Amino acid sequence: MTGTTDKTGTEEYFSISDLAAQLEISPSTIRFYEDKGLISPKRTAGNQRVYTRKDRARLKLIIRGKRFGASLDEIAEMIGKAGSGMDEKKQIEISLAHIEAKFDEIEDHRRELSLLEQDLKNLKALLKKRLKELR
Repeated sequence: MTGTTDKTGTEEYFSISDLAAQLEISPSTIRFYEDKGLISPKRTAGNQRVYTRKDRARLKLIIRGKRFGASLDEIAEMIGKAGSGMDEKKQIEISLAHIEAKFDEIEDHRRELSLLEQDLKNLKALLKKRLKELR
């Protein structure tokens, strides 16, 4: 069902398997995101899920958020639940706040790693000195 259009020819639909293949994720992952309320696919008369371009775009945002280390709750906050009608301005403001928090977190990790590196260098020097003394 790759890119099937509706009867009016105005809306493009995708099956779960086509969408999963396009985005390189599993169908169960897509169903999981649906269960979490992040996407809301339409259903055929036979109760089969069909996904729109909007669903695909939301899935891409979810995948990008996961890649950047955001939790599903954070992603839901940034993009809104499916059908919530969150406006773009609000979406951008919330996303920027999360990005700033992530930058702060990275900087904290960077400082911690720098301290750890210095501690290890000091310990290494101390151990080498002691080994030399024991020889």
